[in-house]
Amino acid sequence: MKSSLMSDYFDTRYPCITDLEKKAKGRMPAFAYDYLTEGCMSDECVKRNKKSLAQVQLRGNVLEPFEGVNMETDIFGHKYSAPFGVAPVGLQGLMWPKTPEYLAKAACEKNIPFVLSTVSSASLENIAYISEGKAWFQLYNPSSREVQADLIARVQSAGYPVLVVTVDVSTFGYRPRDIRNGLAMPPKMSVRNVFQMLSRPHWLIKTAFAGKPEMKVLKRYMMHSEKNEQLMEFMNRAVMGPVDYENLKSIRDLWKGPLVIKGILTEEDVKLAVSLGADAVVVSNHGGRQLDAAESPIEPLQRLSQKYRKSIMFFMDSGIQNGVNIASALAAGARLAFMGRAFAFGVSALGERGAYHTINLFYQQLEQVMNQLRCDSTEKMTNHLVK
Repeated sequence: MKSSLMSDYFDTRYPCITDLEKKAKGRMPAFAYDYLTEGCMSDECVKRNKKSLAQVQLRGNVLEPFEGVNMETDIFGHKYSAPFGVAPVGLQGLMWPKTPEYLAKAACEKNIPFVLSTVSSASLENIAYISEGKAWFQLYNPSSREVQADLIARVQSAGYPVLVVTVDVSTFGYRPRDIRNGLAMPPKMSVRNVFQMLSRPHWLIKTAFAGKPEMKVLKRYMMHSEKNEQLMEFMNRAVMGPVDYENLKSIRDLWKGPLVIKGILTEEDVKLAVSLGADAVVVSNHGGRQLDAAESPIEPLQRLSQKYRKSIMFFMDSGIQNGVNIASALAAGARLAFMGRAFAFGVSALGERGAYHTINLFYQQLEQVMNQLRCDSTEKMTNHLVK
């Protein structure tokens, strides 16, 4: 893809993710902001993810010879321009219309991984086209074997190179704000939600032109769902199929390309992923959205990557908010760090330009950290972790 005029876009008014979040909150309806930011139960895990990352310490040898930073990262035979990517986030079009389309385009142009969610508001076929066949696909395993086979066949036919299977969602997370908001697809027209939408006229106009947000990947399988069925009800009924070892074997048989298992925190699960023939695991607690008492991934990542890095590749998500966090994940053993909420904030705050701005923001921040550490490649970041 040719470089666009926006490729190097950077808005100096928003030099960190908290600036983008503040701007985004003022542009999207409250029920959309709640869905994006909420964790499970009391949000303790969301807070713990950030706190654990903030406690990581790095060190560099400032007197050693140093010729500059190379952030290129080889993953599954492709050389990416940076060691971070866009994590799968469901219903992105609810936060800001065309968010997945904007992010897929920017990620392709900037040459970083973009992962499309099963519950995306964009069709997998359209994202494959926009990303020139470079996007990855994240699978919530359907309850129906027929739907599973059809969905994986569609992903293969569209040319997605990598399948990411999420395994840490045995049930939909208990999220009080979503329950109070009556979150449904399409959005439920309660008086409260209508007022929230009317209070965000820019979002409302953009949504009117883009069309109501809906789960376009799953649309053909939702023909028999009840009108305005609550999101939690639909996910538990139709999408959250079993993803134990035996079920993963059937997915491995269907999928011939690189397979990534997302949502692993224990040594036992890493062993099973290796025996299954998975190519990588994402050490993750689903951004704190599934279990409020879950362990923060930065801690098990250090243990697991040290023991199994010769057997399988490690990635990480959950709580990453800046270049220091990315560097900490790399130092702990991750080859890629993924961010979800941060990119949604970027687009919600600045529209299509926000996709480029957020990528460039993370790139600049990580480059500064690596220069300060005098670390010339991402693979050497493990040398800079304070034990």
